[in-house]
Amino acid sequence: MSARAWVMKPRHLRLLGLLAMLALLALAGGLVLKAFRQNLVFFITPTEIAQGRAPAGERFRLGGLVAPGSVQRAGSDLSFEVTDGAQQVRVSYRGALPDLFREGKGVVAQGRLSGVQFMADEVLAKHDENYMPPEAAAALKQAGTP
Repeated sequence: MSARAWVMKPRHLRLLGLLAMLALLALAGGLVLKAFRQNLVFFITPTEIAQGRAPAGERFRLGGLVAPGSVQRAGSDLSFEVTDGAQQVRVSYRGALPDLFREGKGVVAQGRLSGVQFMADEVLAKHDENYMPPEAAAALKQAGTP
């Protein structure tokens, strides 16, 4: 074979370069989507948990109001109930709470469902009287809670 048989034409080099760029773009897009999916956290209400619509074994956010009279402390361990006016879910949490955490106020807890109890690894409280996540506000309004 002659050396000339192995030389690629400029047209073929451009095509090969384009295919390599497309492959790299597809790989980058796949990695971005994978990272996005791992960080995606769904919002669920106590009623949806009671209906069995909570994602099994996955992290999600539980939102509603802290049920009055439900807060129990034992050292750094805390348990309380979150309600949307129709259903309640028991939440267990270990750690520091936000300063605005109060009974009867809005709360969003992030964690996993373990049986009928929600194991939170993060608790967020609303920051003023007018703020509540839109999904929590809609769930409370639908349940008839002002």
